[in-house]
Amino acid sequence: MRAKRPTSFDIAELAGVSQSTVSRALRRDSMVSEDTRLKVEQAARALNYKVDVNARNLRSQRTNTLALLLYEDPGTSESLINPFFLSILGSVTRACAKRGYDLLISFQQSSNDWHADYAASKRADGIIFLGYGDYTSYLDKISSLDEAGIQYITWGPVLPGQPGHFIGSDNVQGMAEAVSHLIAMGHRRIAFLGDISENCPEYRDRHQGYLKALAAAGLSADPTLRLDSQTSEEAGHAAAMRLLDSGQPFDAVVAACDLVAIGALHALRDRGLSVPGDVSVIGFDDIQAASYTNPPLTTVRQDTVAAGELLVENLLRLMNDQMLDRTIIPAKLVVRGSTRRRG
Repeated sequence: MRAKRPTSFDIAELAGVSQSTVSRALRRDSMVSEDTRLKVEQAARALNYKVDVNARNLRSQRTNTLALLLYEDPGTSESLINPFFLSILGSVTRACAKRGYDLLISFQQSSNDWHADYAASKRADGIIFLGYGDYTSYLDKISSLDEAGIQYITWGPVLPGQPGHFIGSDNVQGMAEAVSHLIAMGHRRIAFLGDISENCPEYRDRHQGYLKALAAAGLSADPTLRLDSQTSEEAGHAAAMRLLDSGQPFDAVVAACDLVAIGALHALRDRGLSVPGDVSVIGFDDIQAASYTNPPLTTVRQDTVAAGELLVENLLRLMNDQMLDRTIIPAKLVVRGSTRRRG
């Protein structure tokens, strides 16, 4: 078996510096001290690390174009695009135009080598990723972009110690606010629908917000009221059906995203239950369809205008070796007709 090629992350660990410092040191950036540069170069030699000079020079060959790669999600709709990302796409487009940049839009598929293709193509000065599929696999793929010296930023979870650069909503705060709203209206048996595995860190954070709000109210989380669901209306419908079939009493449902919540709305209606008369339902995202469901969906709004602005602004900062602006955006509860006070 061929030995794994050393990466800039390996150098960073050996030298005791950050990966971004390694990248700057290897291209002899003046912002890096001489002592740090020598330490990084010594670690690189020890690991037999070879710098791709052509890739390293990519950033000096500016195209005045940014690339936006959307992850194709087969579970969402025939368009293969999560509708939440369409709002961010519009905001990113406006932010690029305001700064005089063209925007190249394409798709990333879990089955191909989009990361290698963009590393070699030199079609854009930097890349914005909307969606990532399997989070663990995504982290492996983006390491190739670091090796190529390409600057990129991802809309997704903002977690301590993660590689690359991410911007995202405050998922814990947003879901905690939603569950606290239900508790204040008298709900006590609140179900959570969503995948909280390590491959879905945003949903996992939203579940942490759910637990946080319950604990703050002195309520215990019932594990029988948490059901896995992928990101689609069909999956949300199936998860809600499993919840109903379990026979466990519940008076409210929070979903990890609006698509799952909309599916749950249909499942409850299929079983003859009234929303919000019998069960209150809350989603997360505030996609356009959320305000047109019957009843209109109470949800947690992610600020897509701020998201687009920060994705573009921070990517340009990375391209110019500047410090990033804020990376976590507050979320906001939007109360509509799918929730009401009990009793």
